[in-house]
Order: sequence, then C-alpha cells, then structure tokens
Amino acid sequence: MAGGVERVLTLKANYFAEHFGYDITIILTEGKGKPLFYSLSDKVKVINLDINFEELWTCSFFKKIIIYLRKQRLFKKSLTTELMRIRPDITISLLRREINFITSVKDGSKKVGELHINRKNYRNFEESRSNIFKLLFSKLWMYSLINKLKKLERLVVLTDYDKLAWKELDNVVTIPNPLSFSPSRMSPQTEKRVIAVGRYCHEKGYDFLLSAWAKVQAECTDWQLVIFGDGNRTEYEQQIDRLNIDRMRCKLNARTSDVHSEYVHSSLAVCSSRFEGFGLVIVEAMACGLPVVSFDCPWGPRSIIDNGNDGVLVENGNVDELATIMVKLMTNPEIRIEMANRAAQNVRRYEIDQIAMLWKSLFDNL
Repeated sequence: MAGGVERVLTLKANYFAEHFGYDITIILTEGKGKPLFYSLSDKVKVINLDINFEELWTCSFFKKIIIYLRKQRLFKKSLTTELMRIRPDITISLLRREINFITSVKDGSKKVGELHINRKNYRNFEESRSNIFKLLFSKLWMYSLINKLKKLERLVVLTDYDKLAWKELDNVVTIPNPLSFSPSRMSPQTEKRVIAVGRYCHEKGYDFLLSAWAKVQAECTDWQLVIFGDGNRTEYEQQIDRLNIDRMRCKLNARTSDVHSEYVHSSLAVCSSRFEGFGLVIVEAMACGLPVVSFDCPWGPRSIIDNGNDGVLVENGNVDELATIMVKLMTNPEIRIEMANRAAQNVRRYEIDQIAMLWKSLFDNL
C-alpha cells in the first residue's frame, strides 16, 4: 500500500533500525510477492503471512462472512506462530483485525496499540443512529473494543484531543506522526498554485474544495488548483463539469512520486477533510514553506496549525468561509509569505529526531 500510515511506519522502522540499532520485524497480511512502495532499510525484516483479506472486497455479503472467519482463524494461527518464534520485547499493533486476539498471545512481549484515526471515525458506523440494529451493533462493538484496548500496555494516539476521547482508558499516550521528509528546497512563493494532497474519497472532502474553488476561480483568474492522490476521480471530474470550473486551471492528478517538488512549486495548501487522525500532508506542506488553510475538522489540523499565525482554520464544512480565506491569502502575498515562514519554523517540532525520542522513551519505560 502507499498511504500515509505505510509511509510513517516505514520511516519509523528505518530510523529505529539505523539510529538505535533495534531489531525490527514488520509482519504483513497483504501484497505477497509485490514490491514495497516505500524503501525499507536492509536491517528491517519483513514477513508476509499472505492472508489476503483484500479478497473480501469482491465477495457478496454472506460469502464475505464465511471467508472472513476462515481468514481470521488463519491470521490468528499464523501471527501467533511468528510471535512465538520471534519472541519480541514489544509488539506494536496498528489495531486492525489482530486487536481481537493480540493481547492473548503469550509470547512475552509488551503489547502496544497505535491508532492512526480519531475515535469518532474508527470503524465508523455512519448510519447507525437511523437503524436500531446498527446502533446496537455499534455499541456492542465499541464495548468489546474498549475491553480489548484496556489489555494493551499503551494505546498511542496522534493528538491530545483524541486522547481525551478515550475516557474509559488510563493507558493512552499521545505521540504525533513525524514529518516524512526533510525538504531540501522551500517554496519561493512565486507560483500562483494551490495544492491539495490525499486519496480521492469522501473523507478528504474534495467535493467541498471544488465547490469553494468554483467561487475562488472568478476572483483569482491567474491561479490554479492541483490535487494529487490515489483513487477514483470520476465523481469529482463530473462535479467540475457541473460547476463550470475551468479545467485549464483545475487539475485532478494521480499520486505523485515527488510530492516535495509539487509543494515547492505551489504557494498555498488546502486541507478540506471531513476528519483527520493527524494530517500528515499539513505537516509536509508547512515544512516546504506553505501556509495551510484547513477545515477545523476532528482532530488533527487544530493540533498542528496555530490559527492565524502559520495557517488558518476554517469552520468545518463551511465552503463559503474556505473560499473567502483562500482568496484572502492568494491576493495578499505579504500575509501569505509571513505565514509561510512561520509555518516552516513551527513545524520542525515534528522532525523524526524529536518524534523518535518520544517513542524510545515509551519503549524504555515499558
């Protein structure tokens, strides 16, 4: 996979293997035989259990249940076997399907959970409030999850706001994601280009962004908007046509292998997400000398952006305000450049050296 979680995992694994001499093994369930998207240090071992849960995506509902139960039994058996063989000091779970059994594995390791999404949107049951059965299921599921999380030595979340959301737990600590690269160049703030980065999905709110851009393009006729990400762009292409957006100044691009260069060739970044566990793209953009205009969505952006100082937080989902703030920064280079300079300075607190020490302190205490 090529998402933010995978990128952060790779970065931390490489750092701990290279700088601290940790013996690290990454255990995967998907992608057997496929090359890794991000480069791993030769010192990091990789084991692929080849469970292939992705097969479930194409199954009917009832077939999905049968195949899932079979694969989950295989997963539990295979992962337990590997942990008993490796006998690690610490096992970190990204809280996927293994949370159902990981704390019961008697391999002697301390179990740590690492959550990359906020509580409200973790396994989100969006329609549960309008369906009594879904509501009941979601409550039972959360009750079961809480009991499993209590058995972890630590639950690591990305923001203090999310830490407060887990009121039932006393083992929660906050460690934010690290900046995924050290920029060699900064934006000169000369190119009239707005950038957004992230998957083409409901969560990222590109429907909001395009609606805002339809208003912005009329006032800033020499600026363009570029979006980079994985996923299906069809519905957003259709929205561009419905809103009569100038396609010459609004480009929906696939994922880029050089996001650093794309930031440097832009002058403003936008985050239109409905929710963010953290907001790695915000940190990246700021590090490259871009102020970020972001919805004040749960919970990542407000933990990163100092509102009005190194970026701007907009009322979550308020398209008109998003458009207004974008125009303000696009048409006021002095304000934008001042914010950009402060952004590049303030975001240094997320450099890997500092974040790694937080993790090392956690490990040492365990």
